[in-house]
Amino acid sequence: MPDIIDTHCHLTMSHYDPDRSDVIKRCLDSGVSRLITIGTDIDDSRMAIELAEKHDFIFAGIGIHPHDVKDIKNPEETYELLKSLASSKRVVAIGETGLDYHYMHSPKDIQQEHFRMHIEVARTLDLPLLIHSREAKEDTLNILSDTLTSGMRGVFHCFSGDMEMAEKALEMGFYISFSGVVTFKNANKILEIVRAVPLNRILVETDAPFLSPTPHRGKRNEPAYVRFVAEKVAEIKDLSIEETCKNIMTNAAELFKII
Repeated sequence: MPDIIDTHCHLTMSHYDPDRSDVIKRCLDSGVSRLITIGTDIDDSRMAIELAEKHDFIFAGIGIHPHDVKDIKNPEETYELLKSLASSKRVVAIGETGLDYHYMHSPKDIQQEHFRMHIEVARTLDLPLLIHSREAKEDTLNILSDTLTSGMRGVFHCFSGDMEMAEKALEMGFYISFSGVVTFKNANKILEIVRAVPLNRILVETDAPFLSPTPHRGKRNEPAYVRFVAEKVAEIKDLSIEETCKNIMTNAAELFKII
């Protein structure tokens, strides 16, 4: 398997407490030469940075997940702390951030307010955004349209939107990242989007420990399995796995400024 990157996973989660070092070893053994582990709140973001500082091939994204923004008591203090954490050279992105109207763990207005705050932090620090959008297409696109400035960049992670959303995301200059969902039997709509998105705008991820790809569906996901996503993208694009991985690595290097 050629070198590949898992652009979005959650190695700090408790799912990996029993065998995190083994998971990391399997990751390297499978050809994953870069990965980005994502913080979902301040404490988790701090842990993501600590993990990245221990491993040369691991980087961190930091932010507060839309599920958890309702718990922010002091926004000014929280976002100053986020900026401070972002001073680490291991931090390559802000997020994940965005809107999730499926579970509604945080009220819509609170999610929107904090999405805008994350965007401002990313703009100030010149870091890309890791965007989570679930069943919130119009509000996500409207907020991005309202707030994006020249030079802003980012990725729609674990893309689950429709073709119109993908087209608008591409028009705004974003990358689109696909997860193990592309390997599911009922994935026809998302595969149409994989087919339509230019290869130079595609990223892949696991979102581990969630969304295990076939043939591991139903079990804990891990970064080593990102190869199944890349293989499916190559199949849909009718390209070799080598060419697909090479382009994905180039895309990730350009977006996250990592070699």
